[in-house]
Amino acid sequence: MTTTAELHHAAEGTADIAAALRRAGVSGVDDSALARGIYSADASLYRVVPQVVARPALTEELLAAHQTSRELGVPLTIRGAGTSIAGNAVGEGIVVDTRDLRQIIEIDPEARTATVQPGVIHADLQRAAAPYGLRFGPDPSTHSRCTIGGMIGNNACGSRALGYGRTSDNIEAATVLFGNGETGRFDARAGAASGETARQLLELAAQNLAHIRTSFGQFGRQISGYSLEHLLPENRGRIEKFIAGTEGTLGTVLQATVNLVQDEPGRRLMVLGFPNVAEAADAVPHILRAGAGRLIACEGMDSRLVALVRGAGKRVPVLPKGESWLFVETAGEAALDTLAAVKAASEAVGERMIEDPAEAAALWKIREDGAGLAGISLPTPAHSGWEDAAVPPEHLGAWMREFESLMKDYGLQGYPYGHFGDGCIHCRIDFPFQHGDSASTGVFREFMAACAAGLARYGGSLSGEHGDGRVRSELLPTMYSETSLALFAQAKAICDPENLLNPGIITAPDGSGPVPHTENIKPTQPKQDLPWPGMLLPHDAGDFGAAVHRCSGVGRCVAPKTNGVMCPSYLATMQEKDSTRGRGRILQEAMDGTLVKGLADPAVHEALDLCLACKGCASDCPAGVDMATYKAEALHQTYDRDAQGKPKKKLRPRSHYILGRLPFWAKLASPVAPLANLSMKLAPLAVVAKWSAGIDQRRSVPRFAAKTLRRAAKNLLGSQAAGAASSSQPDVWVWADSFTNHFFPQSGLAAIEFLRNQGLEARIIQKQGCCGLPWITTGQLDAAKARIDQAITVLEPVVASGVPVIGLEPSCLATLRSDAVELSAREEAKTVADGVLSFAELVNRLVDEGRIQLPDLTGTDVVAQPHCHQASIIGWEVDQALLEMAGATVTKVAGCCGLAGNFGVEKGHYEVSVAVAETYLLPAVRAQSERGRTDAARRVVLADGMSCKVQLDDLAGVEALHLAELLAQARPGSIAAEDPA
Repeated sequence: MTTTAELHHAAEGTADIAAALRRAGVSGVDDSALARGIYSADASLYRVVPQVVARPALTEELLAAHQTSRELGVPLTIRGAGTSIAGNAVGEGIVVDTRDLRQIIEIDPEARTATVQPGVIHADLQRAAAPYGLRFGPDPSTHSRCTIGGMIGNNACGSRALGYGRTSDNIEAATVLFGNGETGRFDARAGAASGETARQLLELAAQNLAHIRTSFGQFGRQISGYSLEHLLPENRGRIEKFIAGTEGTLGTVLQATVNLVQDEPGRRLMVLGFPNVAEAADAVPHILRAGAGRLIACEGMDSRLVALVRGAGKRVPVLPKGESWLFVETAGEAALDTLAAVKAASEAVGERMIEDPAEAAALWKIREDGAGLAGISLPTPAHSGWEDAAVPPEHLGAWMREFESLMKDYGLQGYPYGHFGDGCIHCRIDFPFQHGDSASTGVFREFMAACAAGLARYGGSLSGEHGDGRVRSELLPTMYSETSLALFAQAKAICDPENLLNPGIITAPDGSGPVPHTENIKPTQPKQDLPWPGMLLPHDAGDFGAAVHRCSGVGRCVAPKTNGVMCPSYLATMQEKDSTRGRGRILQEAMDGTLVKGLADPAVHEALDLCLACKGCASDCPAGVDMATYKAEALHQTYDRDAQGKPKKKLRPRSHYILGRLPFWAKLASPVAPLANLSMKLAPLAVVAKWSAGIDQRRSVPRFAAKTLRRAAKNLLGSQAAGAASSSQPDVWVWADSFTNHFFPQSGLAAIEFLRNQGLEARIIQKQGCCGLPWITTGQLDAAKARIDQAITVLEPVVASGVPVIGLEPSCLATLRSDAVELSAREEAKTVADGVLSFAELVNRLVDEGRIQLPDLTGTDVVAQPHCHQASIIGWEVDQALLEMAGATVTKVAGCCGLAGNFGVEKGHYEVSVAVAETYLLPAVRAQSERGRTDAARRVVLADGMSCKVQLDDLAGVEALHLAELLAQARPGSIAAEDPA
């Protein structure tokens, strides 16, 4: 056990390192518990707490970090996007995040090269090269966030390596800072490599030519160890290629020039079905021969992963007969002929040519999400570990049978998938780790050793893509001879004689063994439970620790651009602490680690502060992380529970009492709504009111409706027709949620008007039933549960009657669909969650039934901001389909509006709220306005959610419409001529 004195000494050492880095001019130095906790893990099994995190903004700062490391004798680990699966990107000393070194220095379209800094995101390079018809060939599943430096470190390959090669195959030149302090610049176009480090490496190869020629580079995916074959004279002594795959243990790439390839037109995808994964593997050699070198990709996918996607309610294109599939892709004029030959040679039981690019993209997305999906696909937790071993493709079928037999022998389960055409297989396996039991690594160790021995018999590689890291370095003696291992140690001694760069990985200068792969495994650390949780967490059996450990670090949330919702605050700040993954890591530390002392720790609240509770991660994260729910639980435990978890109220932030209970205050203000609105126009009163409520003074205060929806509906329809006590049933019931009822009743009235004009009767449910959303987002879960139970009691009989029930405010509807079953164990909660419809869902159903007709929206330019809860929980596909069916031109805005309920209104969040709006929403609105200068189309900004409407009004002066308002204002064939303004 670590003593208090030892902890104090460690803290002093950490402060000294941080101070030295700052004196050296390194920016972004952080030795807080928050930063160290977040960077203690990558996407692997391992947790290693660094002493300091640095995020240099300039190359000079990166050099200074290395200099400080050498001066102090402190280890240094380089990290890109932090998606390393083998424990390659965690270390005890200084962890350096390179993502601010993201300059694309030059695109040379004639030479077909790009020169980049190490932190350039793969997808950003693709976007920069696309105007020239070029792309960087290797295409990892993490392409939206992985860095080129990280790809070089791991010699990443990706789904299309069959056509475009590994990263090492695509490096033309590099500037490398070695661990010995020498900077080398290597460019094959300029002649032989120069410099003392290069001279010694080439001499090492020259002294061992026969051994290197017969032991290295034996097949494309032999990634483990150091790729010494690049140092051979027949390979021109390519130091820049040799450095690829060395995992930052020899040097750091400061700049790289990579080859670009032409983005071939006419890319075609065929899916082949097989009875099982082994038979799919058997077909690979035949497919490769038939493809005759023209295939770009040949990827394997298991039906069980596809079933998981379907089970989550996500669309999966029709797949051919089979339980295992190969995705075979080619391009060019001969694409169809090539695929016909592949089909004939494959002996597949089913096949389908994918003609629709959207369907192809959906299938590739499932493949890209493989690691996240595999982690939640089994009844017991599945882990990274034996992640991506490879064999020569001609042995793949035999190896797959042996691999599955070994899993069965050890009582393990896993769903294989991966780069079958390259002989590279990924698999997440349910190793029986036990929290608090270091001995529970026994099965893992034995299985790893057995697999390593099996791979060696097939001439395979322990790593086929992700490097050796902490998980495989110890196993290298199974794959390589003592001579090879000695060569690794000598290369390390030449480049990093003090063993400061990512020590314990692959080798050491003295030839000593790397770190054991059973040390620092996260699932064996002690685990805490919440004694009195507020959320039921049905997907995780009520276990909050298990829920937060859904985050395995695959990092889709740290992509700098997105087509979805996740993660809006990260897009605004680009700081790891503001990503879903960063928050997940700190919650894991709070539950199981040593740096963060429970959910009330300030580090937890700093990490969660900028979480908009948008629920984007609930749909966009392949592992199903729901940070909005976890944030609500953390706030609940902090303010409503004592140290033993029993109820005990603590003083909350002011905004929780006002904004977090807004429906309560709105109900009180309703009788005097005009007076309340008038008071907010008086500056002194408005200032005091905003201060009292914790509202930023730059924000407007939403106006209360002069008449609530319930009262207005009574006036519109008559008290008997509007009431739920009528003896006859209407065609549609409208739920008057608190926000529509008190702030935007026009949305509900428009829905009623539209349906009535179509000959249908719609009535308002007059009984009050608030979903409790503001109480949920502020963690007042006991009060929220009481409100959701009341709403369920009101809505369940109406839903059960068979008459459609619609909700108009997306956030409230989403609360019924998701949070209701998180808070209430009543069977009726599920009935309500499954039964309440959005307005678009109802209209779509009625159109399909032939009961109503859509108005003509031809000539209407719609910019639509789906509410983040709508996009994440309900889905916006039906809305878009209706608008396009009606003839509108639709621009769907990605991401969140930035207001997100009380978030953007609260003091301290204004700048981030505006920055989130500037990522997608405000540019889309400005672009629409610019279009208005050149054509006569009618402009409509569509936003069903109250938050989105308020944000648009505050920041753009735009009055947005609800879908119901847009349809109600139109008349069949006449909307293009009408303008509601």
